[in-house]
Amino acid sequence: MHQEPAFHLKSICFDENYQPSDSTRITTNFANLARGTSRQQNLRNTLRMIDNRFNNLAHWDNPTGDRYSVELEIISVEMSIGAETRRAAFPLIEILKTCILDKKTNQRIDGIAGNNFSSYVRDYDFSVVLPQYNAHRAEFGMPDDFGDLHGKLFQQFANSRLYKEHFGKPPVICISASTSKTYQRTGNQHPVLGVEYQQNELSSTDQYFAKMGMQVRFFMPPNGVAPLAFYFHGDLLGDYTNLELIGTISTMETFQKIYRPEIYNANSAAGRIYQPSLKNQDYSSTQIVYDREERSQLAITQGKFAEEHFIKPYKNVLEQWAAR
Repeated sequence: MHQEPAFHLKSICFDENYQPSDSTRITTNFANLARGTSRQQNLRNTLRMIDNRFNNLAHWDNPTGDRYSVELEIISVEMSIGAETRRAAFPLIEILKTCILDKKTNQRIDGIAGNNFSSYVRDYDFSVVLPQYNAHRAEFGMPDDFGDLHGKLFQQFANSRLYKEHFGKPPVICISASTSKTYQRTGNQHPVLGVEYQQNELSSTDQYFAKMGMQVRFFMPPNGVAPLAFYFHGDLLGDYTNLELIGTISTMETFQKIYRPEIYNANSAAGRIYQPSLKNQDYSSTQIVYDREERSQLAITQGKFAEEHFIKPYKNVLEQWAAR
């Protein structure tokens, strides 16, 4: 008998009272902010930045610039294998779901699922597998099957009945552009996503997302200073409404301004040819407390956690499943 992975969903509101759960990856954007003495102020400021940016982009029929508010829900995807009880489920993926409150019509508008993307298995791939593979190699490389298992797990979830019951449209993940690549502005411009950029070659992250069935496009939204990377299935410009896209941009650009202010809170905007750099000195701080150093160390800890509690115990089952 074949053992199929089964997915379970849990959700929690991301608001100023949010407390990370024990199974949340602490390196996750929203969890990192919700710790320490400044946690409530951090959360309040972050949510205010998201709302302000949303209204700045959704400026039509919005003369006072306060028509909309964004509500965020953290969706945790757990996975169990075979006849295991739900209690033994492994925390597989965490994403964010936006919901837009239109205060003029008193209507709630469903936003996009995805946005932020957090995964223990990805930590394992990038913090355990890659360093081991490259330990004795002269030139950086990736194993041929790098990201295969993770990609199949993600696609299995995104195509599952459970996903379709909860979310009306495929996920969109929005993260920062790679600092190792160069981007060139194109003539394509979208009213909400902004100016499109194209990169000189695929990054390792782009290749990793390709195994998740996702392609990438880069856009610098109006009044933004650097292009964001949008990973999606299908047609990014055709499948989603302007308000849905604005929900994603306002949320994820805010996180990037906090985490990568050198790029996303720079004092001058990207030029025609652009290479993002964390060494840029000309940027503004958001006043939101965040420990980037801790975050990179924790990725290694969490990668090892995934290896010990998921990859090793289920190695045979996972390999058989992936091979099918």
